[in-house]
Amino acid sequence: MIRVAVNGYGTIGKRVADAVTLQPDMELVGVAKTRPNHEAETAVRKGYPLYAAIEDRVHLFEEAGIELAGTVEELVEAADVVVDACPSGIGAENKAMYEAYDTPALYQGGESADLVDVSFNARGNYDEAEGADHVRVVSCNTTGLSRLLAPVEEAYGVEKARVTLVRRGGDPGQTGRGPINDILPNPVTLPSHHGPDVNTIFPDLDIDTLGMKVPATLMHTHSVNVTLEDAPDAADEVRDLLAEESRLFLIPERHDIDGAGKLKEYAYDIGRPRGDLWENCIWEESVSIEGDDLYLFQAIHQESDVVPENVDAIRAVLGEADRGESMARTDETMGVGLP
Repeated sequence: MIRVAVNGYGTIGKRVADAVTLQPDMELVGVAKTRPNHEAETAVRKGYPLYAAIEDRVHLFEEAGIELAGTVEELVEAADVVVDACPSGIGAENKAMYEAYDTPALYQGGESADLVDVSFNARGNYDEAEGADHVRVVSCNTTGLSRLLAPVEEAYGVEKARVTLVRRGGDPGQTGRGPINDILPNPVTLPSHHGPDVNTIFPDLDIDTLGMKVPATLMHTHSVNVTLEDAPDAADEVRDLLAEESRLFLIPERHDIDGAGKLKEYAYDIGRPRGDLWENCIWEESVSIEGDDLYLFQAIHQESDVVPENVDAIRAVLGEADRGESMARTDETMGVGLP
């Protein structure tokens, strides 16, 4: 059994912890929190051993009546691998601790690519993470773009990808984020950070990205244009290609899902935990071929699409399964893949 620690039990960490408990080859050693809030109490109720991420705050947990299993250093020492799901920048501060205990670490997309040995996407470059000490699971948007572009590149070749990302202002629980009533170029210059981030997975891919931030919390939306080296005659061929990918969901026109709001409602209706959508959600009727150009719209659930990638990265780092085996196991145990 792979002993997994999760340092940081917020939006991503709590989802990764739940996913780890579903894996037949993994054991959740525990989770670490900085403060005794509702998430800490929920972790204890679920039976997850809880560790203090900051030793000086142990007394705060004691005062709140929340039982601790120890400190984060003890958690890291007990684990075969640690998933760092701390806020952006904190992972870099934690790196020395992971090295001190010789524990491989996975970081999230908010950390710099320079921090790690390799950036990771299961569909794009699974094998490159094997044996690495520090691996970065790329951001929600980069994950979504990598999942899409990998099969397209393999089937047709990509001459140029152009993507406009319409980004949510914050997650539902991020009350301090914005904009509140505005639409912002983010950034106003070309490219946004997403294109260079995709290049950490596909170094030779020619991609430009633009970003906009809007006052929404549900999901991101991508407008995608890919100039293909060998374009198919009909869009149906591309639809069939994408439909074969378990982590791509082609939204049927008959579903009458016209935006992120209905997508989230659909996720709740089919019983997804927290209304999560682990898959790219691609509007089937938007998939179009004009000459050599492929066009489509896709929605990315920023709170959850990287969760299966973290699970796969655990196996990749430790060499416990190849890409196909790991992705299939993760998909089956989590229920990834929509008909």
